[in-house]
Amino acid sequence: MRRMIIAGNWKMNKDIKETFDFILPLKNNLIGQNLSVEVVVCPPFTSLYVVSELLKETSIKLGAQNMFYEVEGAYTGEVSPKMLRSVRCEYVILGHSERRRYFYETDEIVNKKVKKALEFGLKPIICIGETLEERERGKTFEVIERQVKGTLSGLSADEVKSVVIAYEPVWAIGTGRNATPEQAQEAHKFIREVVSGLFDSDLADKLTIQYGGSVTAENAYSLLSQPDVDGALVGGASLKIDSFLKIVKAGEMAYLEKKD
Repeated sequence: MRRMIIAGNWKMNKDIKETFDFILPLKNNLIGQNLSVEVVVCPPFTSLYVVSELLKETSIKLGAQNMFYEVEGAYTGEVSPKMLRSVRCEYVILGHSERRRYFYETDEIVNKKVKKALEFGLKPIICIGETLEERERGKTFEVIERQVKGTLSGLSADEVKSVVIAYEPVWAIGTGRNATPEQAQEAHKFIREVVSGLFDSDLADKLTIQYGGSVTAENAYSLLSQPDVDGALVGGASLKIDSFLKIVKAGEMAYLEKKD
């Protein structure tokens, strides 16, 4: 069975007090549950150390929302993989559509970040997905294939085993419009086929592919129960403890049903 990963991307939200107010009840609710799904929290940089300390001796994983592809140097405002490891990050989100849109990140830049993250033992969550215009022009598969090939370029099969791909249709991020379960399944199946062509079918079958884009407590189960959907990268709904816990529960239910 592939790993089912539910990751909360807080984006630019929550100061230190708000971080405490979320993490403490999250921890208290999940302690002792022996979950089959992996739960990851990705706070802003300012909260990474606090969350790392709060999550000690729990199964909840810590992730960052971005990183630079150099280890150290004169790169004002950037954060390196070495720094993320020092606060016990295990995951890092790379290539999110907001990074691509507002900060002009390309597949080539994301690829450099992926390679450096892997070098430091971080597991990259690589975001890919088409815009509304690209979908309406029938370019969805073309965009997905280009992004998968570009971001995985030069990686070995062993390195790809540590990668997670998050399919996030740009038109569904923060818009309240999510892909239908059928649309998500179609895209995820295609991603797996592209990876199979680049490497082999066994590696592709074991690759965790998350869905992201207006995931809510209400639609999570219908998305996560699809055969090729292996988790969720959750935005707005990860900021509220009740909705995030419901999504984790939906992931657990979907995983156990697939396992049976």
